[in-house]
Amino acid sequence: MQKSWSLGVEEAGGDDQKYDEDGRFKRTGTVLTASAHIITAIIGSGVLSLAWAIAQLGSVAGPIAMLAFSVITLYTAFLLADCYRSPDGKRNYSYMDAVRTYLGGMKVKFCGVSQYATLVGAGIGYTITTAMSLEAIARTDCYHKHGRGAEGCIPSKRSSLLMFGGFGALEILLSQIPNFHRLSFLSIVAALMSFGYSSIGIALSAAKIAGGVDVETSVTGVPVGANHSTRDKMFSTFSALGNIALAFGFSLILIDIQDTLKSSPRERRAMKQASSIGILSATFFYLLCGILGYLAFGNAAPGNLLTDDHGFYEPYWLVDLANVCIIVHLVGAYQVVTQPVFAFVETWSRARWGGAKFITGEHTIRLPFLGNFSISLFRLVWRTAFVVFTTIVAMIFPFFNAILGLLGSIAFWPLTIYFPVEMYISRAKIPRLSFTWIWLQILSFFCFVVSVLAAVGSIHDLAKSVMHFKPFA
Repeated sequence: MQKSWSLGVEEAGGDDQKYDEDGRFKRTGTVLTASAHIITAIIGSGVLSLAWAIAQLGSVAGPIAMLAFSVITLYTAFLLADCYRSPDGKRNYSYMDAVRTYLGGMKVKFCGVSQYATLVGAGIGYTITTAMSLEAIARTDCYHKHGRGAEGCIPSKRSSLLMFGGFGALEILLSQIPNFHRLSFLSIVAALMSFGYSSIGIALSAAKIAGGVDVETSVTGVPVGANHSTRDKMFSTFSALGNIALAFGFSLILIDIQDTLKSSPRERRAMKQASSIGILSATFFYLLCGILGYLAFGNAAPGNLLTDDHGFYEPYWLVDLANVCIIVHLVGAYQVVTQPVFAFVETWSRARWGGAKFITGEHTIRLPFLGNFSISLFRLVWRTAFVVFTTIVAMIFPFFNAILGLLGSIAFWPLTIYFPVEMYISRAKIPRLSFTWIWLQILSFFCFVVSVLAAVGSIHDLAKSVMHFKPFA
């Protein structure tokens, strides 16, 4: 008998034990697969912008900010992992379920809006970033052939739209992977790619430093001067803090990742181990890429070491390889951030129209060499429409990364800090005004201030982007 096809290493178990204690399909995820999901979600191409962030904050404050947010994110991830199960042992399948269990009321809706708006925005942002990497490959090859700054090396509008369309078509195909449990193989590949392009960025920076550089660095970062006013310095500092804080954000899908782990008494321990591996790995690469990138370019560090016009271009084949790694990573990362959105809509639809065969029906097709694959017409139509929507928005609004920065800065505090802290207080029944309660409130307030400052910086960046807005440009 031929096995059903699955794109996940979690499906290695036999067919004799298909279901968990709650009647759902058995979870077989491990620390390895959960770590891959986390690394895929955390280490994005934003790692290549951290040299710019250090340039704004300075050679001391920049690395300290990275370490601080690494510790804070890991701590709150531990708190959130403890909230995966309800006091009676029942599983919370999503972040909203956990908030509903421990907090309830309007906070559930607030959580849902913050979480899903950010996830949808991330999908659009990944589409734009992929197109930027494809354009960077074309531009780098052209510069290598005709010289740096040669005319005609900027991709045409038509080729840019084709790049968007190609990414969208691939995501339509991959979006038919039924759920998070089947994403492990894709996440492992994506995680390896993130290590790949981060390592290339680090290696290129180290090589440039070893070859001798004459750049300006400073303890306080980019100095105030004729081309950089005090106002500019303030807003760039806010944006840099936001970039660093958001670089560690994965809490909005932590519960979804934990829901892939094997059911066992050590479920929470496995999630905490995976969180430690993911966050510590990200911190290591962030510090290396940020510090070496800053030493290589100084206060003139580009917004992205590999796709920015002022970043690396030689050796061109290595820069191309790095951008290929970024593209492959974002292909997987898109699925990681959109699967919770797919699950939310499909669960809600089944609850509302459970009797409709279009919603609940599954059809099995046989694929050569791959076995049987389950297709749902509703999943096919809805997920295709979603990918088309994100692709079109990315084409129309090329500055959407500025909007994503705003969404991310607004969502950082509630999803990464506030809800994990408040749920932990409720779960552990921590007395009001006790030492632990006061410490947690101070932490929450500090991160709230950072989130507000990051939002201010994002609004400033968005205002500048809108001034030069050209649809489909």
